[in-house]
Amino acid sequence: MKSLHYLAILAVSLFSSTNGNPSVLTPRATCTVQPSLNGTDDAPAILSAFKTCGKGGTVVFLNHTYTINSIMNTTGLSNCNIDIYGTLLWSTNITYWLNHSMAFGYQNQTSAWWLGGDNINVNGYGYGTLNGNGQAWYDFVKGISNYPNRPHALTIWNATNSVFKGLRFVQSQMWTMTVFKSSSILLQDIYVNSTSSSGNPSRNTDGADTIYSDNIHFDRWTVVNGDDSISMKANSTNILITNSTFYNGLGVAIGRIGQYKGVYESIENVTATGIVFYKTLHGGYVKTWTGEQVGYPPNGGGGGLGFAKNITFENFSFNSLRGPPFSISQCTTFSGTVGNCSSSAFQLSDLNMYNISGSMTNPITSFQCSAVAPCTDITMENIDVVDANNTAGVGYKCTNVVGTTGFTCTGRT
Repeated sequence: MKSLHYLAILAVSLFSSTNGNPSVLTPRATCTVQPSLNGTDDAPAILSAFKTCGKGGTVVFLNHTYTINSIMNTTGLSNCNIDIYGTLLWSTNITYWLNHSMAFGYQNQTSAWWLGGDNINVNGYGYGTLNGNGQAWYDFVKGISNYPNRPHALTIWNATNSVFKGLRFVQSQMWTMTVFKSSSILLQDIYVNSTSSSGNPSRNTDGADTIYSDNIHFDRWTVVNGDDSISMKANSTNILITNSTFYNGLGVAIGRIGQYKGVYESIENVTATGIVFYKTLHGGYVKTWTGEQVGYPPNGGGGGLGFAKNITFENFSFNSLRGPPFSISQCTTFSGTVGNCSSSAFQLSDLNMYNISGSMTNPITSFQCSAVAPCTDITMENIDVVDANNTAGVGYKCTNVVGTTGFTCTGRT
C-alpha cells in the first residue's frame, strides 16, 4: 500500500497572502517518501508523493537508497519543494529501459525521468544523488554513439522559475541533465561524474544540454565525464555558465546543430566565464552538421538552417588540454564522420574569447567554417597560453573566416 511508502504530514512552512495579509500562514503538505529497502521499485511511491504534494507542497527523500525500476513523469508541478537527502538508484534492466524510456521529440532521444512545472525548488544539500548505474550502459553500447532509446538521467521538462541546487549525478546512463522547453532556471552547485571503469568509453555522457530553452544559468558545476561538459543545442538563448570546473570531457559545446534538413534553429547570447579545465579536449567549441543530409537523426542528418551568434568564452584557465583551446567544425555528417566542410548554410558570427590562460596543445584555434556561410566577426583578446614545453602558444588555423579582431589567421585547418 502506498501509505507504507510515503508519509504525508502537514507543516506550517509557507506564507500566503491570498487575503492581502502577509502574516497569514498556510499549511504546506509534506510527503516523505519511505524507501522499500528491499530492492523493489520505489517509483510508484515517488509518483504518489508528487501527486499529493506536487502543487504547493514538499516532497522529501530520506537519507536512504531508493530503487528506480520504472520511468517517472512528474511534470505539471507548481510551488513545489523537493528535498533529496539520499540516493535514487536506477536499475540495470536494460531491456526495460530500451522499451519504456520516454521520447521527447529531439534526435530520437529519451529520458528515464521528466521533472517540470513552475516554481520548483530542488535541493540535494550537497549529497542528494542520482545514480544511473551507467557502467552497465557503457559496457552494453561499447562506444556506439547515440544508441537508440538509451535514456537520459533527468529531463527538466517545461519548467519555469525554478532552482536546482546541491545535487550529485554519478554514472549517468547517457546525457546527464537535459533542460528542455524551459526558462528562467538556476542550476547551482551540481556535481557530475560519469566515468567508465572498463575499457568501454562513457560516450554521450554530457554533463548538461539545453534545448528550446531560455535564460538558463549554470553556476558552480563540477563535471567529470567523457563527452560535452555542458552543451547548448537547438534554440538555446540567454545561457550563462559561471564558476565551474570541467575534467576529461570535450569542453563547452555550441551544438551540434543544423541536423534537420530545412529546419531553422538558433543559439544566441551564450556566455561561459570563470571556467577551469583539466585535460578536456577543448575549452569552447562550435559544431554544426554539413549542408548535405546523409541519413537521419540521431546519428545522421544535415542541411539545417539558422545561426549561432553572440557567443562569449572568457576567463578560461586551461590545464593540459588535449586539443586546440577553441574549435569550430561545420563538417559533421552521418555517424560523426567528416563530410563536406564547405556546404553548411548555418551561420556563425560574433564569437568572442577574452582573458584566456594555461597549458594546451597547438594550435590555439582550429576554425573550419563553411564556404557557403563563412564565420564572421571573431574576436580574441588577452590570450596567454603555453604548450607542453612551456612555450607560448602559436598558430591560429582558420578556413573561411571573415573579420578577425586581436589575431591573424596563420594557416588553414
